[in-house]
Amino acid sequence: MTVRPLGATGLTVTALCVGTSPLANMPQLYGYEVSEERAVATIEAALDNPAVNFLDTSNGYGEDGSAERRVGTALRGRGGLPAGVVLATKVDPDPRTGEFSGRRVRTSLEESLQRLGLDRIPLLHLHDPERISFAEATAADGPVEALADLKRQGLVAHLGVAGGPVALMQQYLDTGVFEVVLTHNRYTLLDRSAEPLFRAAHNRGIGVLNAAPYGGGMLAKGPAAQAKYAYGERDDAIATAAAAMASAAARFEVPLAAAALQFSLRAPFIDSTVVGVSSPERVQQTLDLAGAPVPDELWAELETLVPAPDRWLDPP
Repeated sequence: MTVRPLGATGLTVTALCVGTSPLANMPQLYGYEVSEERAVATIEAALDNPAVNFLDTSNGYGEDGSAERRVGTALRGRGGLPAGVVLATKVDPDPRTGEFSGRRVRTSLEESLQRLGLDRIPLLHLHDPERISFAEATAADGPVEALADLKRQGLVAHLGVAGGPVALMQQYLDTGVFEVVLTHNRYTLLDRSAEPLFRAAHNRGIGVLNAAPYGGGMLAKGPAAQAKYAYGERDDAIATAAAAMASAAARFEVPLAAAALQFSLRAPFIDSTVVGVSSPERVQQTLDLAGAPVPDELWAELETLVPAPDRWLDPP
């Protein structure tokens, strides 16, 4: 994969970003355990692969920041963040009290720096700000002001906002503080909610990251194996569309996951697609899906199967 600019940040990233949420050992969310040994080996596999130069993690992934701690173990084994590798992490609320103040943002970053073994973060996101009101987030000495201050101090190179609701993400971009936007499950074969946000951000020189192209697994495992879309139960329209897409892909002998991933990779307004991986072999398997041939006829048929906008997570 070639690298491309991440908006106007000056960072260059590969089209695929390896997400580390599955490596945090959260069986309640993913349904399986991930040992520290396996997690570290997975991160090392990503660092060893020249087709990937972008890692995504978060302060809040796993108990006591287990994803960051595991990433930090792998980085220490390399003597730090390798040259040319971009690492993104996120500030999160206090896991015990739920506090998400400016003070908590500063503490969250301190924890992340210690776990990762770094003194500066290339890209730091405000994570899931829907957990507080926009007024709280933008108040004096609130999270947004704290993030801007951390950047002025040189502890952070670039700031992003990573969350769900499209309209809320637009509000944060309109503050002028954020250089990158990430949203999840809202630009997939089944849901196009984020397309206007992504196009507008791209046109403004804001970096665009699309996460969860498989919709939380439905477009990777298939709707028969994964009944949830975006980590929650959805109505029959989503499941019916996913089943029809799976059937169409099978007729063309294309893995549904390949079409789902490439749907994001081929969008000209997306700089990188974040895909969570859970084992070393998954890194190369994901790259193989990215390169699998998908005929134009299948793309055309998949477009006829997209659920109506009122079934999307954020209807227009």
